[in-house]
Amino acid sequence: MATGELQGPVPETTGREHRVLDLLDKAIGTQTPLVRKNIARARQRNPEASPAEVIRNLERMYVSALAGTGAAVGGTAAAPGVGTGVALALSAGEFLSSLELSVLFALSLAEIHAVPIDEIERRRTVVMGIMLGGSGSATISKVAERTGQHWGRQVVAKVPVETLRQINKVLGKNFITKYGTKQGIIVLGKVAPFGIGAVIGGGANAALASLTVRAGRRAFGPAPPSRGQS
Repeated sequence: MATGELQGPVPETTGREHRVLDLLDKAIGTQTPLVRKNIARARQRNPEASPAEVIRNLERMYVSALAGTGAAVGGTAAAPGVGTGVALALSAGEFLSSLELSVLFALSLAEIHAVPIDEIERRRTVVMGIMLGGSGSATISKVAERTGQHWGRQVVAKVPVETLRQINKVLGKNFITKYGTKQGIIVLGKVAPFGIGAVIGGGANAALASLTVRAGRRAFGPAPPSRGQS
């Protein structure tokens, strides 16, 4: 792979930017052991559920959980006696919770599709690629120098780890940009007074969750025909 494809070296992150990636790795570390439990929960009502049914349940669980988290923070911010500083602190905690939910959802999809997630670089690519949506898939295809549908199967499962490291450097920079700006706007919405924050918080998180769900579908494509390793 030509280094020119990366348009020069990716700058190292520092300070607050580095903390965002630290939080990402922390979320990956805590949620990876919970992937199989999450899948088991998704097929709890029907132990013989097909992979397609399990994925639909995972999607519903994820959207519902993320929307509920945002609404709870927004509602608390509107309560009498709760200052903006407290609300912002709650929102910071909620960002980590939302990140953990998104990590668990992305890695659960990979497990259902039998995409190997035993290496940290592969887990990072799966999570950031899905959370970044269209820009994530475009970056992955460009750096890996591969085209075609469903990068989760074509790239993450097959390219060398060294290539994934290069991909993750670019994805990391984009991840910091997205969740250092748009997330801030959403946080400000959640601390709006008179209960408006609850509506904005829940609605914004639901919208983000829906985008992540669609990104997951594009990343992996149709569900496998059998349960496989899931």
